[in-house]
Amino acid sequence: MQKTWLITGCSTGLGRSLAEVLRDNGANVVATARRRETLNGLEGENVLLTELDVTRPETIKAAVAATQERFGRIDVLVNNAGYGLLGAVEECSDEEARAVFDVNVFGLLTMLREVLPTMRAQGAGHVINLSSIVGLISFPGSGLYAATKHAVEALGESLYGELKPLGIKVTTIEPGPFRTDFHGRSLTLAADRWPEYEATAGKRRDAIAATYGRQAGDPVKAAEAMIAVTEMPEPPLRLPLGAMAYELAYDQLDKVRAEIQAFESLGKPTDFPS
Repeated sequence: MQKTWLITGCSTGLGRSLAEVLRDNGANVVATARRRETLNGLEGENVLLTELDVTRPETIKAAVAATQERFGRIDVLVNNAGYGLLGAVEECSDEEARAVFDVNVFGLLTMLREVLPTMRAQGAGHVINLSSIVGLISFPGSGLYAATKHAVEALGESLYGELKPLGIKVTTIEPGPFRTDFHGRSLTLAADRWPEYEATAGKRRDAIAATYGRQAGDPVKAAEAMIAVTEMPEPPLRLPLGAMAYELAYDQLDKVRAEIQAFESLGKPTDFPS
């Protein structure tokens, strides 16, 4: 069966690469972005290009309705729309923090609420949520962005258990650095930059800026990996992408286990006596 994919955030980056690869492989593709004109070049026989802003529920409803009208079903939802925010936790304003959560978390939730009824009625579907390796590990300067991706990780884990009995699969994608514009146009810097945080958050800001255009990850290969996941009878709950993502993930798992074990004698005996 020719699958129908609904993808958010296709103007650039991993979303656009995924839409291109799917189009070239003959899948039904609904490619969306906040501005319809940014999707130019994605046209194809089985491609629907439409406006969708995850912070505007009316555009989500319209895009889902257009998908149903054109293709009759939604087999794969890719929650890809999102952006980064760099700055020390204290440097980030309330407005900046709420804005990144509105897109990266609440926008994803709104998409799920609109699409899951269709998948439940079908008794089948696959939800792919784009997290990041910082969904597992955070760094100085990435606290607010990482918090949104930690939220995506938690939502995905709960969804996995809730939707599996209904025939719907869930996979959380955890990319490392990929050669997209994520470290450029899709990255917001906190308006404040304080000297007290230059050695930590400031250092990370500068390091990320220095890697722009030289990231190791290939967006086309990332797209191929995501497509492969949807063809598995038992896909993974989590899939890191890129060598750096695996290196960081394994290192974080080792550190967390070691720290928990080191303080077990303090934390474990806090139950009532059995």
